[in-house]
Amino acid sequence: MIFASLFSGCGGFDIGFVNAGFRSNGAFDVDEHAVENFKANVNGPATRVDLTDGIPNQRSLLGIDALIAGPPCQGFSTAGKRELHDERNSLLTLTGILALRVQPKVLVVENVSGALSGEHSRYFLELNSMMRTAGYYTHTLRCQTADLGMAQLRRRVLFFAWRTGRDIKFNMPQIPPLPLRTVLHGACKHPNHHPKQLQRQSREWMIAKRIKQGQKLSNVRGGLNAVATWDIPEVFGAVTEHERTVLELLRRLRRQERRRDYGDADPVSLPRLEAALGGEFHRLLESLIAKGYLKRVAEGVELVGTFNGKYRRLAWDKPSHTVDTRFGSPRYFLHPSQHRGFTVREAARIQGFPDNYVFRGKTQDQFRLIGNAVPPPLGALAASFTNQLLGRC
Repeated sequence: MIFASLFSGCGGFDIGFVNAGFRSNGAFDVDEHAVENFKANVNGPATRVDLTDGIPNQRSLLGIDALIAGPPCQGFSTAGKRELHDERNSLLTLTGILALRVQPKVLVVENVSGALSGEHSRYFLELNSMMRTAGYYTHTLRCQTADLGMAQLRRRVLFFAWRTGRDIKFNMPQIPPLPLRTVLHGACKHPNHHPKQLQRQSREWMIAKRIKQGQKLSNVRGGLNAVATWDIPEVFGAVTEHERTVLELLRRLRRQERRRDYGDADPVSLPRLEAALGGEFHRLLESLIAKGYLKRVAEGVELVGTFNGKYRRLAWDKPSHTVDTRFGSPRYFLHPSQHRGFTVREAARIQGFPDNYVFRGKTQDQFRLIGNAVPPPLGALAASFTNQLLGRC
């Protein structure tokens, strides 16, 4: 069976299909680093091209068994700005336009689950509508990669469109997720593993030293899994018990006293703080502003550092958070037991890439390619359903 891939990236989607017995007739992506890595590691031709200009040599793909695509997800992702009119969002519907020119027997499209929610769903609905209008049956499958036995929590969507005269049940497997310890064991024996320990006594090292497994640096959440900046006085400066009371009170109030219809919290008004803290409030407020823990805003007072979590230290006995393009930075993700970020090989293993896939280029580009890739095990799942739709059970 022959397949081709659009927005192929470095080939994670393609690996799943190749391993399932499909033969690649072409992979297309605009990213030169992705194409370079694809050519070096995946069995099949790859071409650098801007697909808004169309598919090169399109006639050679007419009637192909399967066309797969992983259009950019940044505009749909809840981890980003999620802009409705991000120009990359239209690449989802472009996938349908290109597919109808090629007329594959099966089309498979992967994206983030955020593409199905809110106003952003208009792009997915348009893709679905154009394929159905052309006579294809369609099915949208929500996936959690941990259910595939991966060591990663990653919610994704697979969209299938087919015109093969067959119907199947899209049943997701339920395989227990692997713990991080299992998937990282022996990574040091393979290429792309170059650990970079944080420099002792550096600011990042002192922060990492205070973060335990399963914890993160966060001022806006309480509980055992959140370490606030005021819990690390050797880095951010000491506070008194009264000042700590103000900070923790403000952390609660900013989520209770809502005035805006966006975000998950608002600055706290001065009258509300004064009502809760009394006359001593003004002196404590000025002290915390001077120490850099609070700032004045037009609506009142706000915490400095309202990120929901940095320096997340992953746990050995649990699956990883979603591997994204920042996975190599200790400011975002920390190794379970060492004061460092993850290596390229470790990130690749968590994503399901085989150890014989050797990443090339600048380290930053390698992490970007891995974070943007379709995990090969998810590609294998898609290939399994595609085989069934083609009558190859």
